[in-house]
Amino acid sequence: MATRPLPRSKTSLRSSLESGFYFLLGLLLVGLSGLVYAQAVSLKMVSLVTFLYLAWLIKHKYPASFSIAFLAVLVMAGIFICDRQEKAFQLEENTAILLYPDEVKVSDNWLSGKGHCQGQKVSLYGPGKNDLEAALAQGQAVYLTQIAGEDKEAEPATNPGQFDYRRYAYSQHLAGQVKVTNYQLLLARNNWQNSLHRIRWRIKQYLAKMPRLLSFFASELILAENPDSDNQANLDNYRDLGVIHILSISGMHVGLYVLVLAAIGSTLLIPREEVFAVTSTFLLLEVFLSGFQPGFIRASLMYCLGRFLAYRGLKITSADLLGLVFSLQLPFNPRLLLQTGGMLTYVLAAGLVLTQEMQGLSQSAWLNLLLTPFLLFFFYQVNVATIFYNLLLVPYFNLVVMPVTFLAVFVPNLALWHFLEKILEVAEWGIDWLAGQRLGQIIFGQIKPWQLLLLLSLTVIALLFVKEKRRKCLRLLALAYSLFFVSIHFPLMGQVSFIDVGQGDSILLTTPILRKCYLIDTGGKLAFGHQKSRAQLTQITLPMLKAQGIDHLDGVFVSHQDADHVGDLAALLEKMPVKRLYMGIGLIQNPSFAKRLAGRVDRTQLVELRAGMTVKEKIPFQVLHPDEPGLGENKDSLSLVCCLAGKTWGFTGDLDQAGEEKIVSEHPDLRIDYFKLGHHGSDTSSSLKFLETIKPQLVFISAGRNNRYHHPKPATLEKLKSLGIPYLSTQDSGMITWHYGFGLSYFTSFLQGGKLCYH
Repeated sequence: MATRPLPRSKTSLRSSLESGFYFLLGLLLVGLSGLVYAQAVSLKMVSLVTFLYLAWLIKHKYPASFSIAFLAVLVMAGIFICDRQEKAFQLEENTAILLYPDEVKVSDNWLSGKGHCQGQKVSLYGPGKNDLEAALAQGQAVYLTQIAGEDKEAEPATNPGQFDYRRYAYSQHLAGQVKVTNYQLLLARNNWQNSLHRIRWRIKQYLAKMPRLLSFFASELILAENPDSDNQANLDNYRDLGVIHILSISGMHVGLYVLVLAAIGSTLLIPREEVFAVTSTFLLLEVFLSGFQPGFIRASLMYCLGRFLAYRGLKITSADLLGLVFSLQLPFNPRLLLQTGGMLTYVLAAGLVLTQEMQGLSQSAWLNLLLTPFLLFFFYQVNVATIFYNLLLVPYFNLVVMPVTFLAVFVPNLALWHFLEKILEVAEWGIDWLAGQRLGQIIFGQIKPWQLLLLLSLTVIALLFVKEKRRKCLRLLALAYSLFFVSIHFPLMGQVSFIDVGQGDSILLTTPILRKCYLIDTGGKLAFGHQKSRAQLTQITLPMLKAQGIDHLDGVFVSHQDADHVGDLAALLEKMPVKRLYMGIGLIQNPSFAKRLAGRVDRTQLVELRAGMTVKEKIPFQVLHPDEPGLGENKDSLSLVCCLAGKTWGFTGDLDQAGEEKIVSEHPDLRIDYFKLGHHGSDTSSSLKFLETIKPQLVFISAGRNNRYHHPKPATLEKLKSLGIPYLSTQDSGMITWHYGFGLSYFTSFLQGGKLCYH
């Protein structure tokens, strides 16, 4: 194994370092990085133990080289300290923000992208003026001066499983966000940085002219970015099949560049040293073009450094080369392991080192085992058939996608482009069909940091052992996966969760042990302007459900037809199996609502509800409203009550005050312990009479931050105060969850962390 020192030899050690030192040094710096940046206490403790053990191991095995390791740790510690002291960006009166044309865009008069100011990077957005759009369209770098706007910290995730933009921005060294409302424009002078960015901009413009799939793959391979949201379905297919690494994460296309340039050099009889120089220069340029993507940098460094050492007559093991490359990359990007791509590319590379003596299915299986804990932690799902998809898609990618894409890049012929696009369309249609079958796909749920470490450790130990010991480790690993799966899919506690979907409603109810899952409304963005955007559900609700291991819904209740309640219903029905869809009587006759269902409910039972009915599910719901058919307006809102662990819950959608008072007139003894306040806290709902009758212990408000309707209304909050009714809002708490089971119940806030006390 690479970590064991080999006997000294005259040919392999012109340096003073024995085989295995660099690999251990890389692991030592991994431990130091975890000690500095890890948030979970368990990760910090493991990082500390790992760091101390590796320091002792290096001191014991390589005493002559320990000073080098000590110096490397000292330097990295200083870099980490400086990095942690980086100040948040502040917008001042004389601030000027430099924009490069390849890093920002103006679409529908809206500016978005990344800017630079005094050595800091910021994300910015706001109205885009015509002169700015014209300058960027010419590939000009520009300064925004006399900026009016505000700076703020990046938004964090407010629901479990949701993409955490604040953490992402930190990992990318983005010092803050700037909302621009007005500015003056100043053209930047030409220099070498501007020239490089203009080259990248020209390439982006050129690739954008290609048909969609060719543009998608060319942008992934050359620029390491997705140029269009329309390509998200393709990325989702690769992720669902477990082969997302064959795109830009692994840096595997570096091998293609090297192979092509070597073939050209051999054909033209160019000396290998000159071919190496040309290849290294090309890879350096491509590192910039790829936006300094971690996988591409790692693969390029491994090639360049490996060849350089070979030319110098210095032998180095693949494990040591990987450790050396990591040790060189980390000082320039101290937050490398905070980036999902940075972490996965090194895990994949380490896996290749550990399995280098294996071949075919065996190597693929072990690589998948090494990646699986990370896939469960970041993406909450795994595909047990990934090993076979790899055997199918890696050759497709190497033999079809890359040759076809680069042929299109270097031969700008429309007829050829359309022909090559057809080839990719057929292949991607097949991949889409394959992904749609969900063969082998398991929505496992999100594992905890300590579980990730345990699974990874057991996998590595099993890989290092042989025969009987390996089989024992694999059985222990299988047991660990089984226990974690059972704990996620058969939870001891049920829940009622008010998902933070912004200005809208979406409420998840589940039962303990033999879990049943119900969703009241799906949320959805109200349509303002003409910009297309992905369904909010795919960014918030679906990841949240998958993080809990929920792969289907037993029932979905639709309160009424407003977009902020059912705007994402179509996306939900497409992405997740739903057994039964419940709605108020008459809503199905609404043409707009019927359009949401068209072609999406073949396997879903549709059930209309009216007042007086009881929904016979694991959680029995009593229907209070409507009692007459309607088209799904606010006054027709489906209103439900249910009882969980001795507490009565009430949900009335956007029902108006007249509807509420009708309910209490027909049910004068109605009591609701926990009530979702009507219409996001608007003054049109939650009448005084209704609240006095139901006497809630606590109410909940689901409303967007800084929403244009100013919900909840001050008059509504004053009404609650006068009645002595406490409230919790998703605006302040993010997702609010009531946990119940085994005689226990308590509230938690995802945004604030920990338990909530509302008394």
